Amino acid sequence: MYLGLDIGTSAVKAVLVDDAQSVVATTETALAISRPQPGFSEQNPEDWWQATLASIDALKVQKPAELAAVRGIGLSGQMHGAVLLDREGAVLRPAILWNDGRSFLECRELEERFPALHQVAGNLAFPGFTAPKLLWVRKHEPEIFERTAKVLLPKAYVGYRLTGDMVDEMSDASGTLWLDVGARDWSDEALAATHLTRAHMPRLVEGSAAAGRITADLAARWGMQTPPVLAGGAGDNAAGAIGLGAINAGDAFVSLGTSGVLWATTDRYAPNPESSVHAFCHAIPATWHQMGVILSAASALGWWSGVAKTSPADLLAPLGDAPAAPSRATFLPYLSGERTPHNDTAIRAAFVGLDHDTTRENLTQAVLEGVAFAFKDCLDALAAAGTHLSQADVIGGGSRSRFWTAVLASVLGLPINRIEDGERGGAFGAARLARMAATGEAPADICLPPRRIETIAPDPALQHAYAERHALYRALYPAMKGVKS
Repeated sequence: MYLGLDIGTSAVKAVLVDDAQSVVATTETALAISRPQPGFSEQNPEDWWQATLASIDALKVQKPAELAAVRGIGLSGQMHGAVLLDREGAVLRPAILWNDGRSFLECRELEERFPALHQVAGNLAFPGFTAPKLLWVRKHEPEIFERTAKVLLPKAYVGYRLTGDMVDEMSDASGTLWLDVGARDWSDEALAATHLTRAHMPRLVEGSAAAGRITADLAARWGMQTPPVLAGGAGDNAAGAIGLGAINAGDAFVSLGTSGVLWATTDRYAPNPESSVHAFCHAIPATWHQMGVILSAASALGWWSGVAKTSPADLLAPLGDAPAAPSRATFLPYLSGERTPHNDTAIRAAFVGLDHDTTRENLTQAVLEGVAFAFKDCLDALAAAGTHLSQADVIGGGSRSRFWTAVLASVLGLPINRIEDGERGGAFGAARLARMAATGEAPADICLPPRRIETIAPDPALQHAYAERHALYRALYPAMKGVKS
């Protein structure tokens, strides 16, 4: 048996997986977010720990014998968050999260202090990343900065509480801007640009390697005679890729979660920061990936659902299985700004092209198409980085909608595969990493792809119409810059 834990923003999820890679049980414990000022987003690391304990305790109630048989534990988690610890390992302040925008000025400062940042770290300096957050803390909370002895990412903090060791892995570390992504090691120059050294960082391992063992006290709490191995784990998207078997160059998927990701696995380090493409390490050795990231995907439909005071399912039902033509309206999905390709925290969303005949169904379709157009921007950015896709799987909550998947296929011009268990997420991938760490099995033997239940091909009649609408969508972006919400 293997245990996967996903330390998310909204919940901690736990999944028990057996030797046949079947999910035996799952639990989930909700988390709250604090927003003390506009643009701020924080969580208390102790909340992650208590939710982790609660989730595993609940598994013990459901499946005590199975939990006792766990040989390995893997961690997936929200990326980029800054957990600051003192010399005794105590938390100094609430963690600053991935969706916190306070450090936008520090991004420019970091790039000026370390001109080689883009090539070494493979990415632009985004406010969501970890390194600019530390420059903000140094400037605005100098007494906290001076007391900071270690900086951990969210899942690494939970790993520390499980084992007593401070360890992280390559995929999550790639999102700090402190990692030399090509060398898979901390960059002394990047750390120095934020007034830090290697001493402030955890030890690094590969995601499929053993990071330690959980403490004897915790093992006894959960009825485990031998403390399980803890794997290095993975950032949330890399863990999702492990769960999908996306471990070979050219493997790709679209994630329709709260935010959106267009992922492409690569066998080399291939940065293209000018188009806001992320180039990160994968969670297995000698493998990397590129990502285009949009900040509002399924959350855009959730926003529209709240405005319309109707459930997403009721909004989608009248649309059917596939579009016959583009919507009468156009939607820009920049509810929280945008990352790829614009790196713009200030841009905001809009409906364009409304008239007296515009219906709720038109607006719902426009929201889905707007998200698809944002993914087309990501696809174009990946192409500019030399990565060309032939097909992609679709995962996340939005993958339940066949209509939305059909829109994606025609907008992207790619066959899109709907898969079995498209929402199983990072915890399942973390369990696979736990197995590899515990047994030494190879990724190719464990990271098998899920069954594809349907492949939706682009509709030739719609592709041209969507290409024209995407051109309009792109032209609207500069017109919206500077418009105050």
